[in-house]
Parts: sequence; structure tokens; C-alpha cells
Amino acid sequence: MSRQPESWLESGVNLLYKLRWGLLVVFLILTGFAYFPASKLDFEQSIESLYAKDDQHLLDYLESKRLFGGDEFVFVAYTVPGLLGEEGSRETDELKEVRKFSQELSQVPGVNTDVTQNLANALSPPKLNFLLRVLIRQKRDELIELSRGVLIGDDNETTAIVLRLLPEDQSPVPRAETFKQIRELAHAHEPRAYVVGEPVQVYDMFRYVEEDGDVLFKVSLSLLAVVLLLLFRRLRWVALPLLVVICSIWWTEATLVIGNLQLSMVSSMLNSLVTIIGIATVAHVAVHFQALQRENVPRPDAIRRTMVELLPAIFWTCATTAAGFLSLLTSEIAPVRSFGIMMALGTLMVLIASTVLLPGGMSLGYLRQPSKQSDDKGLARKLKQVAQMNERYPKRILWGSLIFVIFAAAGFSRLTIETDFSKNFRDSSEIVKALDFVETRLGGASTWEVNFPAPSQLNKEYLDRVRALAEDLQQVNPPDKTQLTKVISITDTLDFVPSKPFASDPIQSKLDQIEDLQADFESSLYNPEQGRMRIVLRALERQSAEEKLSLIHKVDALAKKHFPGSETKESDQDSKSVHDEPGKAAGIFILLAYLIDSLLRDQLYSFLLAATSIWLIMSLAFRSLKLGLISMVPNLFPIVVVIGVMGWTGLTLNIGTAMIASVSMGLTTDSSIHFISSFLRARSRGASTDEALRSTQHSVGRAIIYATSALVAGFSVLTLSHFIPLIYFGALVSVAMVGGVFGDLVLMPILLRLTYPDKAESAA
Repeated sequence: MSRQPESWLESGVNLLYKLRWGLLVVFLILTGFAYFPASKLDFEQSIESLYAKDDQHLLDYLESKRLFGGDEFVFVAYTVPGLLGEEGSRETDELKEVRKFSQELSQVPGVNTDVTQNLANALSPPKLNFLLRVLIRQKRDELIELSRGVLIGDDNETTAIVLRLLPEDQSPVPRAETFKQIRELAHAHEPRAYVVGEPVQVYDMFRYVEEDGDVLFKVSLSLLAVVLLLLFRRLRWVALPLLVVICSIWWTEATLVIGNLQLSMVSSMLNSLVTIIGIATVAHVAVHFQALQRENVPRPDAIRRTMVELLPAIFWTCATTAAGFLSLLTSEIAPVRSFGIMMALGTLMVLIASTVLLPGGMSLGYLRQPSKQSDDKGLARKLKQVAQMNERYPKRILWGSLIFVIFAAAGFSRLTIETDFSKNFRDSSEIVKALDFVETRLGGASTWEVNFPAPSQLNKEYLDRVRALAEDLQQVNPPDKTQLTKVISITDTLDFVPSKPFASDPIQSKLDQIEDLQADFESSLYNPEQGRMRIVLRALERQSAEEKLSLIHKVDALAKKHFPGSETKESDQDSKSVHDEPGKAAGIFILLAYLIDSLLRDQLYSFLLAATSIWLIMSLAFRSLKLGLISMVPNLFPIVVVIGVMGWTGLTLNIGTAMIASVSMGLTTDSSIHFISSFLRARSRGASTDEALRSTQHSVGRAIIYATSALVAGFSVLTLSHFIPLIYFGALVSVAMVGGVFGDLVLMPILLRLTYPDKAESAA
């Protein structure tokens, strides 16, 4: 490196050192003030936010909500022996209890009280005229069959109470409170009731991410403190990394609140990733500072020299990390873009916190001179053995690594996407137990639909088409396999209700009678003003990705077959072509099925952009395109291996692993920059390539091992999460970091030796 940048850098570091006490105090005070806005950071709990605004699945779902009021249903299911009583008997005590429990659930704030469904009311509606009461009594068995799979199971003992939620903007309490009260009533009921429904599943997903993220972050910080103490054996090197991490996180969160941004499912990993960057940064500073002290460099000089030699590397590591995350701005999904902004901001905060806090932190109090001999002789010996192995067998190592990468990359073709939403939770969780109960005893727990064009007034010919579609949908299941468990069409109830004698409009007469049976039945299936009708479907949630997507495609194809859409001419003089949109499948069931696909859709482009940006920044940092390219090898190696091994081992892509490539790309560059920077410094002082690599392996290698050990220990806490994607994320990031160690300490030295053979005069 030339003297001019060093002189400028030295003057800047000297100024930082002179102002270290004031800067330390001011930033600690600012951190205290940052806590208050940081604590108000909200968590966006909307499944819609995980889709691009123009995504067709999302548009179809939002259109359905607008047309039919949405399908935010909650099912409370339980078993009641003797539910129906003897054949032909009147309402049993058990059915009366069902009605009473239904009334209790209907009073929960946030529930639409007027449209709660239960078997007792279905078999004996409380407000009916005499003729309908007689009809229902005569057709009781037929009515039970209409209710089967929704209000009663095949065993005639399992029943469900169906609650329809008020829209969130109309609810008097937050959804969390509504679900809490429903579950309290269900758990207190005898026999115990189970609560399911897509709104509950989505709520539990976000709740686990938010609660586990907070708890696990605190536990992992505590574990990190213990590991750092064992590695460095100095309280100072426990306190300083944690201080940098906490300050960076609070400053980041406070800035997000001021900027009116929210955490989402995607950005729930913010704290964990900032921790990685902060711990890794301070670990390199600690190792470098202690090495200077072992050389009897006075503390003030050791502090200044450490900052002069490491600040450029710290700056470039933060720049490449930020560039990796900013590549996510190309995503069409708002939370993914905001995650990129958040992580770039968090990385900037780590840079500021490290620059401002470390000079004062290293100067505080008494600091015992480290022993001449390193406390980790075993680690030094292992690093020396690795260096010797690199020198003796470079070709074998490179060829072996290349073959392994090719083998791992072949696993890409075996990757699968997890669409069984229940697989996001542990088998012991409340939501999985409830899904098992409902789907084995009552039918599918997922509600969705097909909707299609409808006339402003129903007629026999149109209803025959609807009936034909419903019949085809009932036959859609493959042999010996149940996927679609219930088809609910307006024709089912119209066929059940008799026409009034001499009615001028028999169909409307039936609809009026249905209104007395169930107030929202017609409006939930038919919107004459907008010219749209739907058939509501129930499907198993716990089925594989292939089965679920195949079912969606079959149902959508049937809807388009029966209602392909058409073009008509308006009758006025300004006639124009009007297109009737064809039938289509829609619903939150489909959103959940395509959720990971939505997150993955633009990740390849983001990853390529991140890789290119990082290569250019590293080339600029080292003033060499060749070095920039070499530095990418150890960073791409663990990503290819991790994703490939996922394919070979059958690990599915889920919410936690959907962006593992882009995230890993932004995290594995730090050690590479420190390694190359140390190597170039040694070369500029006249060391040979072998000497420079050995000294770098000993110094930077120790920092890499220390940082990785601490972070892997911290991320192991994620395996305690209730949310399976968080477990995957913690495990895979740990594997990626270990792979990065291999890349930096094995592949990097070999590549540098090939680039800078000892016969070369200088590497400046």
C-alpha cells in the first residue's frame, strides 16, 4: 500500500484516539436514547406482504375478498359421543351443548357473531317458519350429509363450530386477542376442542418468528458471551463485541422506526445477522490487538496500529456485505426489498459502532499484558498443519474441492419446495396437533375456492353449468387418495330447499328461504352486482408440494373448462368489447402453497447481482480484478455446498431457507478480505509468499476460527425454536460459515500462492 493513504489513515486514527473518551460517552448516551424508539419497532404480520403487488395469485385472492368478504374462518372441533342420538330423535342434549358453546365462541371480540355455523343450528335453526321447520325435520338425514365434512365428521361424533372473523380494520381487538380467547375457551371445554384455520396458522407462524426471534436472540447473546470468554479469556473481549452488536441493533431499529419501516417474516433474522457481522468484526480486532501486545507494543500504539491496519479491511467487509444485501432491492416483494435496506443499514451501523467504540473500549481500565506464548497452542499447531498441507498437496486439494463442488451442485436438481404449511411447526406444537385432529376426523382444514362469471339473475341453464362443475370437482381426487375433502356449491342448498307453490320466481323464492336458514349463505357464494359466483372448497393442508400444486392446477383447469370466459357486445350505441374473466382458483390456500415460490422467484437474479457487486468492490479494494475473482472462490464454495447438500439430503426449501444464497453471500466475505489484506501487508514488508501466508494463517486464521466458533455456538440456539424454518436457517448458516473457514484457510492460500509465486518481486 502506498504511504499517502496510510498517512491519511493514520491522521484519522490519531484523531479518533484523541477523541475516544468523548466519542465513547456520546455514543453510549445515543444508544440509550435509541432504545426507546427501537422498542417500538412493529412486526408486519400479513401473508399478503410476502407477495409482489402484481402477483396474480395475490390479485385473485384480494379480488375474492372484495367480492365475497374473504374466507377468514376458524374451526373449533371436538368429539361428542352420542352427538346425533337415535335415528329420528329430536335435538339431543349434546346438540344443545354444541349450540351453547357456539354462542360462547360467537361472543369473542373479533368474531362475526351473526354468521357462526354449528350443527345444532343447521339441524334446527332457531328462526324458521313452520313449513321450513317441517321440511328440515323430514330431510334431517339429507341435511346431515350436506353438513358432513364441515360441521360433522364421518364418525357422527366429531363436530365443528365455524367462526367467521371480522375484517381486521373492523375488529374491536387485535387478532392476537381474538385467537387467545378462542383458544382459552377451546382448551377449557370438556372434551377439549382444537382450533384450526388458515388465519390461525398464519398468526402462529408470525407469532413464533417474533417470540422465538426475541428469546433466542437473548439466549444466543448469553451463549456467545460464554464462548467469547472461553476463547479470549478476557472480560473486555466479551463486553466489547456485545456492546458493538447491541448498539448496532438498537441504532438500526431506531432508524427503521423513524423511517416508518416494519420487520416482516423475511427480516425477522435482522438481529441474528447483525450479530454475525459485529462479532466477526470485533474478533479480528481482538486477535490483532493481542498479537501486537505480545510483541511488547505499548497499549496506545497497539490500539492505533490495530485501527490503522484493520479499518480498511473492516470498511471493505462492510461495503461488500451491504452490497450483497442491497442486491435484494431488485426483488418485486416489498419485505424482501426492505430486508435488503435493513441489513445494509445494520452493516453500516456495525462499521460506525466499531470505529467509534473500539478505541475507547480498548483503552478502558487495566489490561493485563498477554503472555508471550499464545494460550491456544493446540490451535496454532493445527493451523500450522493446515498451512503445511496446503503447501504439499495444492493440486490434490483443488481437484478434490472441485469434484466435491460439482457433486454438490448436482443436488440442485433434487431441491424441492415445502408447501405443507404444518411442516413449519414442530409435531408437538398446538397447531400441528389441531391439524392432525381435524384432518383425520373431520376433513380438510384449508378453505379456498373457484370463482367464475355469473349473470345478474340466476337461471336454470346457468345453475346446471354450476352443478356440472361442482360434480366434476367432487371427482377430482386421484384413486385411493383424498385431497379435496368438500365442495360447497349454491346448487347443493338450492336443490335441498323446495320451491314455494305458485312462486313467480322459483329460484329467488328458494334464495329467500335460504336466507332464513343462513343469513350470509348467498352473499358468500354469489355477487350479482359484480357478476361473479364461487364454489367453496375444503382441502387437506397436510399433503406434499407435488400433490397440493397438482390439485390446484386440476381445479383451476376445471373452472376454466366450464367457464372459459367470453367477449360480449354492449347494446348501447357506443358498443365495445367486454371480456368476462374465466373461472379460476383462488384463496389463501393457494397463497400458502406458492409462498416459497414467490420468495424464490427473483432470488437467482439478486444472487448474481450480489456476486457481481461484491467482486467489483473487492477488486476495487485490492486494486486487482484477479484478486477480486480469487476472493470470490471461498465465498461461493460454501453456498454451492450448502444448497447442493440440501438437495441430496432431501431438505426442502422453506421460508427460512428461501434466501439462504443471498444471505450467505453477504456474510462470508468478511474473513476473505481480512485474510487477503493481512497477506498483502506482509508482502509489502518484504515477506515471501510462503512467509506471508504462514503469518496470515496464524494471525487471521485464529480470528476466523474464534469468530466462527462463537457464531456457530450462538446460532445453535436456533435449533430450540418452535418454528422449523428458523431451525433450518440457524443450521445452514452455521454450515455455510464452517464452509467459509475451509475456503479461507485452505482454498484461499493455494490460490494466492498460484497468483503470487515467490519468484515474483513484489505484490504491492
